[in-house]
Amino acid sequence: MNDPHDHSHPQPLADPEAPTRPPKQEQERATTDVTEVAPGVLRTQLPIEMPGLGHVNCYVMEDERGIAVVDPGLPGAGPWNDLVDRLGRAGYRVSDVHTVVVTHSHPDHFGGAQRLRYESGADIVTHEAFRTLFDYIADNEDSESLALNTFDEQLDAVERFLSRPTPWGGRRAGPTRESLERMHDDQPVAGGSFEPLRPTVPLVEGQTIRLARREWVAMYTPGHTFDHLCLYDPEYGVVFTGDHVLPSITPHISGSATHADPLAQYFGSLRRMAGIADVSVALPAHGHPFTGLQERADHIIEHHHERLDIIRAASAELPNGTVNDFMRVLFRERSWGEMAESETYAHLEHLRELGDFTLTFEAGLARYSSNARS
Repeated sequence: MNDPHDHSHPQPLADPEAPTRPPKQEQERATTDVTEVAPGVLRTQLPIEMPGLGHVNCYVMEDERGIAVVDPGLPGAGPWNDLVDRLGRAGYRVSDVHTVVVTHSHPDHFGGAQRLRYESGADIVTHEAFRTLFDYIADNEDSESLALNTFDEQLDAVERFLSRPTPWGGRRAGPTRESLERMHDDQPVAGGSFEPLRPTVPLVEGQTIRLARREWVAMYTPGHTFDHLCLYDPEYGVVFTGDHVLPSITPHISGSATHADPLAQYFGSLRRMAGIADVSVALPAHGHPFTGLQERADHIIEHHHERLDIIRAASAELPNGTVNDFMRVLFRERSWGEMAESETYAHLEHLRELGDFTLTFEAGLARYSSNARS
């Protein structure tokens, strides 16, 4: 299984007799525990099976109106049953949910949101830039919205989108037909078509929202995705970090987005995160709540600068290298694939924006060469 979060260099095959490495905390399987991790904030864990991840944290915040939940997991009947179970263990029902906060547009975070809105009438809170795969696909279709089409037509549109090359000339990965059918079967439909998630409360940088009997400040944190949202509680020093900062793995930086230099955006977001004073606890979407947010953000920045240096050094042996060539230097073989290529592309584009590399295309493939003098 590919692990897009594993950024180690290619290594020789491991000794089959050697002891296995314990999983990082983001890879731990979900438990049914319900724990208070901050005043008025409960942590529950929903099981997921995704590369490098074993659970997603679904946080529950109680107030006089009922509860708000943060990142309600994947779509589908099984994940929905898990969500209902965790809410019940916390002492609540689906009908108690008045707000759903979605940190970003990955399905393990927004998948349950549409059904929660359908079942309880909950508001959907995201950053105003929130866009799912379906929105990007609609940009490439003649129709104004995929919601205007039947579900079979939507599937055809997905296949057309995924058949187009990536910005660096590679092949796109995407959701399987089975996963899309599961999303369709689990969500409200109109005229037989899947309805993409539509936020009802889009937030912007610095805007406040009242949850758990206090004000939370919206922080726009692009990098992992262009639409990533964190929430900061200045009263108790609590930060919902989503996938922006995780405790032990380095979040994936997507180069597939249409926005320029996502790595530079990520650096800027991390520096702002590191600059928050008096943070008592960070609440990530995967892994355990942790302290030392500033140090962790600084460490991630340092990690990516090391990656940039590795690419610079490798360019001597790859004078006109493709994204795939550089990917094989940055990642273990088990991680090779479109996600690893995407992150490699983000690093190469950052170096190009810095003036360190030059981009050319040959036979549809992006090639990068160093501008450093030998």
